[in-house]
Amino acid sequence: MMRLSVILSLLIVSFESSAQNAYLKLGYQAMMDKDFKTAIRQLEKACIVDSSSTNALWMLGYSYFHSENYRKSITAYSKVIAIDKTNKDAYYFRSKAKSNLAKDAQITPAEREKMLLGAISDLGKAILIKSDDVYYQSRGLAYRDYAVYKMHLSSFDKNQVSNALKAAIADFEHVLANNSSRADIASLLDVSKEKLATLVGHH
Repeated sequence: MMRLSVILSLLIVSFESSAQNAYLKLGYQAMMDKDFKTAIRQLEKACIVDSSSTNALWMLGYSYFHSENYRKSITAYSKVIAIDKTNKDAYYFRSKAKSNLAKDAQITPAEREKMLLGAISDLGKAILIKSDDVYYQSRGLAYRDYAVYKMHLSSFDKNQVSNALKAAIADFEHVLANNSSRADIASLLDVSKEKLATLVGHH
């Protein structure tokens, strides 16, 4: 998970509305205490007072995420992005919410694919704003998850899966190039290469 304290330290909490400021402070405190139910209640009130507050929306999205309400988390982060298209952390957390929602057994195959591709897209946008290994690692995982999902379908496009695995490999290699001691990434890279080799029949 991204360094929350660093992200929150960048949130400038200054509002004209004292009512919203009170809700925001209570929501912030509850969120830091990991009392996400209370945080949601207070931050929802803050958003009613000012629906364009990226700070309130961002923290609301984060609180929804940790309450496993991924749909509402996606909605909150989408509102942040609509206001501030350069908010890389909103893209990052929206991608995580989409990835988690994709694991929900209740959603349709079409929605699962949409969520997986959406997560990849969001991480690509975050990378364009700032090249961060956390984003590359997450995108590599998202590409891998998409490839694995497609491979388990009764019929799938071999090139599509191959391209997703190659993209995952490229992202993992990018992270390793910056930090060769990442054994976890080396392992993910090996598994992705193994899947690709099996797919193309050179195993």
